[in-house]
Amino acid sequence: MLDMRIAMRWLATGLTVATVLWSIPAQAQTNNNNGGGNNINNVVGNLPAGVIVSPDGVFRIKQFADKGGQLAKLRAAEARAKLGAELAKPSLSRKISLNRLEAALAEKLARGEEPTDEMKYLAGLTRVQYVFYYPETQDIVIAGPAEGFMPDASGRMVGVHSGRAAIELQDLTAALRAFPPTGKQTHVISVSIDPTAEGLRRMQDWLVSISGKVRPGDANAIVKGLKEKLGLHNVTVDGISPRTHFAQVMVEADYRMKLIGIGIEPPPVKMATYVSRANPNDVARNAMQRWFFTPNYDCIKVSEDSLAMELVGEGVKLIGENELVNADGSRANAAAGNKASEAFCTAFTELYPQIAARNPVYAQLKNLIDLSMAAAFIQKQDYYGQSGWKGETLFDEEKYSIETYEAPKTVETACTAIWKGSRLMTPVGGGVRIEPTMALATSRLLADEQGAVKQAREEIKLDGLAQSQWWWD
Repeated sequence: MLDMRIAMRWLATGLTVATVLWSIPAQAQTNNNNGGGNNINNVVGNLPAGVIVSPDGVFRIKQFADKGGQLAKLRAAEARAKLGAELAKPSLSRKISLNRLEAALAEKLARGEEPTDEMKYLAGLTRVQYVFYYPETQDIVIAGPAEGFMPDASGRMVGVHSGRAAIELQDLTAALRAFPPTGKQTHVISVSIDPTAEGLRRMQDWLVSISGKVRPGDANAIVKGLKEKLGLHNVTVDGISPRTHFAQVMVEADYRMKLIGIGIEPPPVKMATYVSRANPNDVARNAMQRWFFTPNYDCIKVSEDSLAMELVGEGVKLIGENELVNADGSRANAAAGNKASEAFCTAFTELYPQIAARNPVYAQLKNLIDLSMAAAFIQKQDYYGQSGWKGETLFDEEKYSIETYEAPKTVETACTAIWKGSRLMTPVGGGVRIEPTMALATSRLLADEQGAVKQAREEIKLDGLAQSQWWWD
């Protein structure tokens, strides 16, 4: 069962994936090979992937082949030539003034021109590590590692050297709009993908009707039946516009994490999945396992004068909880834990940096979390008021539009069938939840005991910048 939930809290992100695991006794034993469902949405291996949302709002994964990586090598060479030496070179700390960036963007738009790639991909920034404020110049600055960038086979912009996803201006804008200069802050940014109660009830009734009748060779029929009974799952987006790239990244990251957990998509690094660890004898018939990506809330280090902030660590955790599906299709918390789920969550959390390095969508998810935290911090410290920056271009959809995507409304059920001994398991897949303000609570802030964050800010000099310059190393 797919239950994707995405919510954002200040400097914190929660990703929820719900997975339902059914165990149906079989009348004969077969091997442990997977049955049907492994080609759901053409997910094969770890090829570059993107998303497609049809005009009627159905969300699907699409993958792209690049045999031998020849296209990637060609794109890298083209990117280096196109970007120029300064923009293409790797930097440990590239700085971007948000005020100056918006001024440059406003000039472009006023002339009827499109933003440059340099603007769209924030001069190759691949991570937001710092947020600084400079009262003397009224600049709000973000800083982090950067490099030249190029599109991968799916069109996702990634670093030429690292392959890590580049941060996009449209995502930065979405985060800033969630925490604007005026108005209420967005406590939670959420995307949830939920089965309907009616679909769960139909599935319950159908599973009861076939109990004891399953035989080897029925796996494909079981998968087809589950998908038909569950039907499409509803996608609900809160806190941001569902028509943004920001929303689509959250849905994709959650969905693909679920595919890994239930054994449909191979993990990008060596790790045990939920299905590989699950023991049918330990799983209740009506059990539904939910997984959440959440931020590491203890991840913000702030200088004593509150003019500098650093985001510390990888900042993403996967946690799980159990639910039971009742006969009427409603869901209730289950008391018992699940060792296979706990092991999968631990492995995904510990390996997240490697996973993000191999699969750009997880780096994008981390970037969304960081951007949300940074935006929340800027609002909380009232850098807007101190600088007099109103974001008149970035905060105005009519001037700079980011709501240009089809809104995902439904997704297809992703499921598979796996024999373990004489029992057939039919896991079906599940969200992201980010609440950045939780990480900004005084009790969670990390002290800048050695003054390193303050020093990082003071080492940056803005007096030598050209009038139109908005980024520098």
